[in-house]
Amino acid sequence: MKVSWQLFIGLALFYVLMTVIYWQVGGEPVGIGGMLLAAALAGMVGFYVWFTQRRIGQILPEDNLTALISDGAGELGFYSPHSWWPLPVALSMCALTLSLIIGWWLTVISLGALVISIIGMVTEYEKPIAVSAH
Repeated sequence: MKVSWQLFIGLALFYVLMTVIYWQVGGEPVGIGGMLLAAALAGMVGFYVWFTQRRIGQILPEDNLTALISDGAGELGFYSPHSWWPLPVALSMCALTLSLIIGWWLTVISLGALVISIIGMVTEYEKPIAVSAH
């Protein structure tokens, strides 16, 4: 991960440098804003990867030049095999976007549907706490 965060931080610095050059050449404000946003996004990803690498505190096979492919074997995490929750999230986000054209009344309804579907997607694999009756 050491190479990963260095790559993203370097990319963020490159975008900042290119933004300054573009601004000095007389670039349009939309391009300057877009390049600054790209720098911010690359910086956020670089910071997240750096923070995660510091928290884990171990050398990963990607950082070891003499590592074998089998060194990276093992469980990588939990990935949902199938889930229906992305469909309501996408549909409610689509309705929220269209509500800006159709009317504000639809914004309230679709925002509520979006919040409910995001909560459902995030808590899909949470197990309820069993309350024992005395």
